[in-house]
Amino acid sequence: MTGLEIGLTGFGVLLVLLALRIPIGVAMLAVGMVGYVTIAGEAALFSYLKTETYWRFTTESLSVVPLFLLMGQFAAKAGLSQALFAAAYTWLGHHRGGVAMAAVGGCAGFGAISGSSLATSATMGQVALPELRRFNYSGSLATGALAAGGTLGILIPPSVVLIIYAVMVEANVATLFQAAFIPGIFAAIGYILVIAIIVRVDPAAGPAGPKATRAEKWAALLEIWPVLIIFLLVMGGIYLGFFTPTEGASVGAFGTFLVAVTRGGMRLQGFIDALLGTAQTTAMIFLILLGAAIFNAFLGFSQLPISAADFFGNSGLAPLTILVGMIVLYILLGFVMDSLSMIFLTVPIFWPIIAGLDFGLGVEETKLWFGIISLIVVEMGLITPPVGLNVFIINSMARDVPMIETFKGVIPFFLSDILRVVILIFVPAITLILPQLLN
Repeated sequence: MTGLEIGLTGFGVLLVLLALRIPIGVAMLAVGMVGYVTIAGEAALFSYLKTETYWRFTTESLSVVPLFLLMGQFAAKAGLSQALFAAAYTWLGHHRGGVAMAAVGGCAGFGAISGSSLATSATMGQVALPELRRFNYSGSLATGALAAGGTLGILIPPSVVLIIYAVMVEANVATLFQAAFIPGIFAAIGYILVIAIIVRVDPAAGPAGPKATRAEKWAALLEIWPVLIIFLLVMGGIYLGFFTPTEGASVGAFGTFLVAVTRGGMRLQGFIDALLGTAQTTAMIFLILLGAAIFNAFLGFSQLPISAADFFGNSGLAPLTILVGMIVLYILLGFVMDSLSMIFLTVPIFWPIIAGLDFGLGVEETKLWFGIISLIVVEMGLITPPVGLNVFIINSMARDVPMIETFKGVIPFFLSDILRVVILIFVPAITLILPQLLN
């Protein structure tokens, strides 16, 4: 077999292992090691492992991952999700669909300090579902809005998946955070507009709540000042160049720790639980990183990424057609895979192809533009059947709502995502304007 044939076979075997629910880190590690040995031999593999493992896990840019995860753990212990939802509710709750809009706003705010879609969904679901039930929201709108709103955690900086993408394509993490900010706000506004349309068509789906007084509105805003200060300090410091992402994450983790102790009542056991949760998630991500590094090295030896880039570059297909094909493949992969798995599996193959095409942008601009588009499409996978991890998380909390109702509830938000992707493809300036202004 030629190296290319071995690469294609290895990629097929990996997909089979993933279909059998083998953890992606283990599957990539196994296939990568076997493929590497087949092409280059055992001595080359051991030599690569010796250097790659040390280099990979001593990379400074990766130290930001556990720090942002710890920041999210402390934010959950601090009870900031309740304060964020309450603030959004006092300002929006008196509108039809306002409680669902407040849930989306709360998800956006919590996503800005947690960096995780699953954590955002789980936390905000516990806070918002009882209120949505109390006001007799339809099961599809209540669970659909929360499942879709949870995806904002992966897009609004800081985002762990965005950090991983930056490491894989050798992009600047801070610049990617800048590029994601406006599309993230764009996403939250889009979801709120979807809710407004749904309740206009079916007013009974999202009844209005009582109107808060002006004093109650301002009091609710005062309750979320720690979130605003932490976000402005961390992300403002990173955007303006005062902090590196690692330094900003350290400041954010320390700030949320103080809030968790003083306002959330966190004690020693809560602190230990936060450390353990961070350690477990970090270990999982780092195992996948190691597996991806070895698998990608195997693919590099097989010449599969280069051959794919050459094939598409010489195919005569328009760059936009190739990009749309990748987006469709992302959506299909979302039926059976989680977001992190998709990024690790596809970026090593897709990025060389995209880098070789002419979209009228520079290489660094293309990294930002393609990264944000990829992240949005990957985010869509969190609400697509049959996996839809966010859907499963929210539906497990709303056991009285059939799963089919929740999936029906996310369809309008999914269509909003598709429209947003189309706009970002044809108007790259939405993604690039903030990095251009700040750099």
